Amino acid sequence: MSELNITLLAGGVGGAKAAEGLTLGPYRNGLNIIGNIGDDQSFHGLWVSPDIDTLTYTLANAIDRDQGWGLKGDSKRVLSQLQTLGCDTWMQLGDLDFATHIYRTVQRQAGVRPTEIARAIARGYQVDVPIWLPTDHTVATKLDTESGWLDFQDYFVGERCAPKVRQVCYHNAHLATATPEALAAIDNAQLIVIAPSNPLLSIGAILAIPGIRSAIEQSRAPVIAISPLIAGQAMKGPAAKLMQELDMRPDCLGIAQFYQGLIDLLVIDESDAHLAPAIEKLGIQTLQTAIVMNEPSDREHKMRTIITMASQQLGIHLSARACA
Repeated sequence: MSELNITLLAGGVGGAKAAEGLTLGPYRNGLNIIGNIGDDQSFHGLWVSPDIDTLTYTLANAIDRDQGWGLKGDSKRVLSQLQTLGCDTWMQLGDLDFATHIYRTVQRQAGVRPTEIARAIARGYQVDVPIWLPTDHTVATKLDTESGWLDFQDYFVGERCAPKVRQVCYHNAHLATATPEALAAIDNAQLIVIAPSNPLLSIGAILAIPGIRSAIEQSRAPVIAISPLIAGQAMKGPAAKLMQELDMRPDCLGIAQFYQGLIDLLVIDESDAHLAPAIEKLGIQTLQTAIVMNEPSDREHKMRTIITMASQQLGIHLSARACA
């Protein structure tokens, strides 16, 4: 295994794919993951943490790969009964998935740190790669839309991203404190990788936590980001639509502009090679390669290729085994 210490910032399905690719390759032992908690929300009296759970289930190979979230083979009998009782059930939670949320809620009510709860759930699923929370405080991604202010899940799942967005905010982020585990993961990293996650809805919530962005900026480790957009289209989710509504360029140049001052290199798809000169004018190097990640073996190959090529370009030494 490689001795390269990598810290991955991840949210959504794109973040889980990148995380899985790294854990299946030679970088597992040196990997730390900082996940998005901005889309956490309460449903049926239970605290649900979708992005952290998606990371956990994916790394446990327990994810429902057809839908990209939830547990494979799960049923929805509880949800069906809740619907019979007159509850809103647009947030699709499986029966086995409910166990995770019940455990998390009980532990939170007992005063256990959310970071420790997330680690305990990961251990329960036999995931040994550290998944750290950026903060133990509650920070909520909210969107100002033509339908009014919406919590993230109401926008993303309830409204299926349909309302036009005027503003994105990370409620209470200014009151939050970064976890020491997340800061240590950044400080100890030899390479920091931003997954191909939605920059506004996933990565933005992590960077909004006081101390996280400054720790990355002050880190001695090079920082690379993988574009979630290919030829102006999101690999999954509403990133392009959202960026366009907020007067941002809905392409990998817009991604570079969002991360300008934070990253050293942006990984873009070969089809976006024509945008490389404009990105490089921002002081950001580009790496052009195929970035679509489908099956787990494909994710491992793509992430190994990205890390190897980026490390060579940035002058990071890799072991011979990591390059093999």
